[in-house]
Amino acid sequence: MLRLVQEIWIYNPLEPSNLSNEKRITNHESQTPLEVKTMKKLSQTQSIPSKTIGVLALQGAFREHRHILERLGVGVREVRLPADLEGISGLIIPGGESTTMAKLMMDYQLKQPIRDFAAHGGAIWGTCAGAILLAKDIENQVDAHISTASDQPRLELMHTRVRRNAFGRQVDSFQASLEIVGMDQPFKAIFIRAPVFLEVGDAVQVLSRVGDQIVLAREGKLLASSFHPELTGDPRVHQYFLDMTLEP
Repeated sequence: MLRLVQEIWIYNPLEPSNLSNEKRITNHESQTPLEVKTMKKLSQTQSIPSKTIGVLALQGAFREHRHILERLGVGVREVRLPADLEGISGLIIPGGESTTMAKLMMDYQLKQPIRDFAAHGGAIWGTCAGAILLAKDIENQVDAHISTASDQPRLELMHTRVRRNAFGRQVDSFQASLEIVGMDQPFKAIFIRAPVFLEVGDAVQVLSRVGDQIVLAREGKLLASSFHPELTGDPRVHQYFLDMTLEP
């Protein structure tokens, strides 16, 4: 069985003692031989950026991203305030609750600094809720046949239209083996209340699908995934993002 540990946190950057555990999802599985072999190979042979990667740490599964990056030998900074963006070479926006994360992003005046970071060539990767926040347009899934436009705050950086909870509620969470462009073996992906990309712009490269649904896409130095690579032992999507940060 899969060992899946996702801790969803709400964090007040101005009151560190106010860190509260909102939700915990737990399932079980140890790393597969492929994941162990891949991590060992990457740590020995891949070029790792010497610069620091930021992880937006207002809410969501930011700790899991940090753990994988540290296992890859990368410096990590938890980003909670605009000043935390200074000097990082890439930013990961984790999975969690996109509406809560968006509200906190606005409360702590992070929207424009993150947009400025991207405008100056910073690489950004959004996973699940993070992919929603990167999108130009968002739809809410009301039921199997009805969706409505969302007016929640977002970064509006990536030319995508996403539908939140497209695969159903949390009880409908699932795993899928994905064929990802540039990877020679399938990636075991975990989907939890996952969005899908309904439309992508001409400059957006589709990297993976589940059936006919787009679940991994890239536009320049922006990367968005519907699934949670941080909840597996497989570091290959993280390494892909690290490689992106090295590109001009």
